[in-house]
Amino acid sequence: MTSLDHVDLALLDALAEDPRATVVALADRLGMSRNTVQARMSKLDRAGVFLSYERAIAPGALGYPLEAMVEVVVTQADLPQITQRIAEIPEVIQAHGVSGQVDLVVRVAARDTQHLFDIDARILGIDGVERTETSLVMGEVIGYRVRPLMTLASRER
Repeated sequence: MTSLDHVDLALLDALAEDPRATVVALADRLGMSRNTVQARMSKLDRAGVFLSYERAIAPGALGYPLEAMVEVVVTQADLPQITQRIAEIPEVIQAHGVSGQVDLVVRVAARDTQHLFDIDARILGIDGVERTETSLVMGEVIGYRVRPLMTLASRER
């Protein structure tokens, strides 16, 4: 990962505030040329700074209003194959490998509790999955964010 300077951080802050901003709008806001902003964005993109360009879509809008976190314990040697099989389940919207008592935390979306039960059964049916524990998501209390981290990084420079 590349080292970010104050210009990169200002650009990222502007993007965090307005993710839909065009290069021209960002240039105007930051007092830079369009070419400079475009070059910086390309450099940041090549460095892997941007996670995704897709819009986050609410699963509820697609008919999947119930979300849950499924903690999965696996046979360690089978982790790559298990991860691949979990990725094939369309209701899986995110997964993280973690340390501690469980190996994976899988975020799923379901139509209702019976559907959630079926999704959990599909995960449990994967060879190498030892057990799962499922928790319903009651609501997001802190959404994905990086602006406070950018503020901290700016102060530390």
